[in-house]
Amino acid sequence: MLNIKTIAALLFAAFALWLSTVAPTASIAWMIGILLLTIYLFAFEVIEVDETAISIMVILGLTSLPIVYSIMGLDSGLVDNERLFDGFSSNAVMSIIAVMIIGAGLDKTGLMTKVASFILKVGGKSESRIIPIVSSAVGLISSFMQNVGAAALFIPVVSRISSRSGVPMSRLLMPMGFTAILGGTMTMVGSSPLILLNDLILTTNQGLSAEHQMNTWGLFSVTPIGIALVATGIAYFVIAGKFVLPTVKEDKSESISAIEHFQAVYKINYDLYEVSVPNDSNLVGMKLDDIETISRIRIIAIQDVNSHNLVGHDSVDRSTAIEAGMTLGVLTSKEDLDGFVEGFKLNLSDKIEKFADLLSTQNCGTAEVLIPPNSTLIGKTARDVWLRKTYGLAMVAIHRGGKTMKEGEGIRDLSFQSGDTLVVHVCWEDLERLQGNTDFIVVTSEYPVQEESRPDKVKWAGIFFAIALFLVLFTDIKLSIALMAGALGMILTKVLKIEEAYRAVSWKTVFLLASLIPLGLAVSKTGTALWIAQETVKVVGDMAPWIILASIAILATFFTLVMSNVGATILLVPIAVNIAIQVGADPAIYALTVAIATSNSFLIPTHQVNALIMGPGGYKVTDFIKAGGIMTLLFLVVMMIMMNIVF
Repeated sequence: MLNIKTIAALLFAAFALWLSTVAPTASIAWMIGILLLTIYLFAFEVIEVDETAISIMVILGLTSLPIVYSIMGLDSGLVDNERLFDGFSSNAVMSIIAVMIIGAGLDKTGLMTKVASFILKVGGKSESRIIPIVSSAVGLISSFMQNVGAAALFIPVVSRISSRSGVPMSRLLMPMGFTAILGGTMTMVGSSPLILLNDLILTTNQGLSAEHQMNTWGLFSVTPIGIALVATGIAYFVIAGKFVLPTVKEDKSESISAIEHFQAVYKINYDLYEVSVPNDSNLVGMKLDDIETISRIRIIAIQDVNSHNLVGHDSVDRSTAIEAGMTLGVLTSKEDLDGFVEGFKLNLSDKIEKFADLLSTQNCGTAEVLIPPNSTLIGKTARDVWLRKTYGLAMVAIHRGGKTMKEGEGIRDLSFQSGDTLVVHVCWEDLERLQGNTDFIVVTSEYPVQEESRPDKVKWAGIFFAIALFLVLFTDIKLSIALMAGALGMILTKVLKIEEAYRAVSWKTVFLLASLIPLGLAVSKTGTALWIAQETVKVVGDMAPWIILASIAILATFFTLVMSNVGATILLVPIAVNIAIQVGADPAIYALTVAIATSNSFLIPTHQVNALIMGPGGYKVTDFIKAGGIMTLLFLVVMMIMMNIVF
């Protein structure tokens, strides 16, 4: 039976073949096929998005082989091989790398803890006051750094605010995440599409006549539009939040406990128990790996016959063998515990005795840990990295795409993905150690260990952030050089170690952006963008100018839901520019419309920010459709109104 990916592949192939019969030249026909292949790979995630981008870049490069372009019926390759890797040295890519490093440096100084305290002081415990304060703060920050980075910084902040104010995470995270995306439209360095836009304009100019050459945009060219969008997002959640945000039922008299939180969000009914292993137990000699999967339990601590305790990282692991006389600290449900105790003839203690101090809430507990987009663990399993032994994380569940999978459902054999939320039992000392590890975002913040940070470096972080901003605002130096000066300053003054700076960079994003730049060049140089524009103008050319512009914005919104916003921008900017030329409009404004509209990604959790907040907020896809559907329409309306007012 054919699956949906196979059916879609056949439909895309058929569409490509039909278009090839109406394309005016062979090069356009081949480019249409490559464009449809790109969209298919992005939309159905046949391979990772960065793998898709690299594959398309290599395919374009291979067309420059004489034997290949001869077989394709071309006179030359689809792209100049001398320009194939220009993306890796582009102003946009280097700017994004620098922004990521600067964001990590600001986080390392502990500024986010101070931000959380300030918000609580000003906003108190009122949801209607906390939402605009948090949203305004993250919107402002995301206007000068990647919105994914801004959201990652604020997840622990929101966790602290939630636990201290009693306002559920589900009521705060979605407004924060949406505003982080909206904040990226406030400056030309706030999101990848806007950073990339000026480079795309210069690239597209190469295929345009002198009278149609476009000027690049200034840092604050989009600020009025961005401010209006952020204000709309904040007002939307303040006014309609009680109707569109999911509500978590909880005891209003006090904050819910960690166990109650995990029961409410992930439907996990685990608790901690203590069992001893008698001599006649058939558990003796078995390894943890065999026991835990079969019995649907997690053994988080062991006390051997010599009263030595094994807990945390570099202690208990799946190869540990059970011996007679051991005492086990077990995390499981009451139902699975009964089967475990009876099946292996174990002795269940009435209360926690031997582990009373070791596993007390002052030392250990259940926590949420998020896998960010730049984690080196993506694609690996818990078994591959020996999660419990290496990091001290005893994973009891994994939340992905609105679904929670638990112990006994093969969770340790699942490859980690960006946005995965791991529910783990951990010693606070081990969790503290992960605060500086860029492979994780520690969501749980209320535990009795002080966060490791470098508050003594906050002055240097502020100075070099200000220097970078000054260079961007008041000099003609390239954006990448200005931002890299700030990033380098933070490294040289030890705000960040060089290793931490490398880890702060999402290399997936870098390769995605850099590898797609040749595709945009090929679409423009082969005349494909011009041909698509001409065909589009035949449909909408007689309509009012605002309808044509709105059509481009809607098209960009659709593309960004099924593929990366970077990919959508690179594909659509050359097309939008050629449509503008066909209808006698300003091509730079049409290009800007695309770059802004590709931030309109709220309807489903395909945007990296939405994927990050999905687990900690306990959201389902339907929650995004409910809240994001209205936000998508508001975005389009406000953007079109502001575009007409400003330009």
